[in-house]
Amino acid sequence: MEKESVRLTQYSHGAGCGCKISPATLDTIIKSTATFKKNSKLLVGNDNKDDAAVYDLGNGTALISTTDFFMPIVDNPFDFGRIAAANAISDVYAMGGKPILSIAILGWPINKIAPEVAQEVIEGARTICEEAGITIAGGHSIDAPEPIFGLAVNGLVEITHLKQNSQATPNCKLYLTKPLGVGSLSTAQKKGLLKSEDAEIMLKSMTTLNSIGAVFSKLKGVKTMTDVTGFGLLGHLSEICEGSNISATIVYDKVPTISSLHSYLDQQCIPGGTQRNWDSYGSKIGAITQRQKEVLADPQTSGGLLVIVENEYTKEFEGIALEHGYNLSSIGFTTEKKDVLIEII
Repeated sequence: MEKESVRLTQYSHGAGCGCKISPATLDTIIKSTATFKKNSKLLVGNDNKDDAAVYDLGNGTALISTTDFFMPIVDNPFDFGRIAAANAISDVYAMGGKPILSIAILGWPINKIAPEVAQEVIEGARTICEEAGITIAGGHSIDAPEPIFGLAVNGLVEITHLKQNSQATPNCKLYLTKPLGVGSLSTAQKKGLLKSEDAEIMLKSMTTLNSIGAVFSKLKGVKTMTDVTGFGLLGHLSEICEGSNISATIVYDKVPTISSLHSYLDQQCIPGGTQRNWDSYGSKIGAITQRQKEVLADPQTSGGLLVIVENEYTKEFEGIALEHGYNLSSIGFTTEKKDVLIEII
């Protein structure tokens, strides 16, 4: 096929992080009945569903290792590469580290889409990696029925600045660095309903690196962070609450959303991942309206950082965030463990 006529989203059954396997199904896949010897150098593994694995290098520094890949969420191959790269690198920032190296992962339907299109995907990823100060040093490719692209990324973090899902405590405030709504807008795009100006907003959000995480991790009072991706805000906050044995309250009207989001939800631009997410963790959530569910369980791709900050340090945190271009205000708070994991008010 001529590359000028390619619409990448038409070759995939899912889009971006919306094609993630649901949290409940994933739990079934990764559980093991066998007993394996623990590696004392492995600081972070699968125990608390953290963003990446972390290995102690023995000098006060740890290696962060992560991978992320998905099917196209946009039609433009260059932009697909940019989004996939930003999304994969984000896990390193969410753990408090800085990326140092990446390896590409490519699945491509060679008989359907020209290899020159895949080259554009790689080129887009290279631009984001350059922005992050790393290179794509190699990779692996296969002939696949649907286009898939992503990165395996390594990073470094000072162990004292490492952020994990088990580190949150009660009496903290919640902050979110990017607005929600990418899942709905990408569904609108696939339906041919997305306005050009909203496509630009969506693209800018998904290609903005979460490099601010490396700054936040060093601040006193920042307990932990995670990036909000395919499981939605509720899903990723649930992982922190379960890992830390706490509960949280979201103040719905304070949650930032893309300004046009509700108009697309009114047109039933709701990703399939939203319901899969809800089916996995809805029983842990308090009373919620249908619209709140559509927003808070919306699967994000290259979403923002969810940052948990102790109450007494919030003013300092907000000030430093503003210095770096982030005008943040709290979207909720943490509490002692309750009967429900997350309440919405």
